[in-house]
Amino acid sequence: MSVCDTCGNDCDKAFTITRGEESGVFDSFECAIATMAPSCAHCGCRILGHGVEADDTMFCCSHCAREMGHPSATDTKN
Repeated sequence: MSVCDTCGNDCDKAFTITRGEESGVFDSFECAIATMAPSCAHCGCRILGHGVEADDTMFCCSHCAREMGHPSATDTKN
């Protein structure tokens, strides 16, 4: 059994996520997100989608990027 890096739960169905040089063991996607998902530089929420990047800074949406001084930021269009 493995211990979740976020909540400490000892779980037989734990999994490992690696992003670049960082990795962790988790018992749920909720714990993985809480530990590994980037945070918006403006509002602090966890970025679960593509987000918006401006000057090497991550934002959850174009609104937050514009609020932080990036007037030309736009969300990705599908």
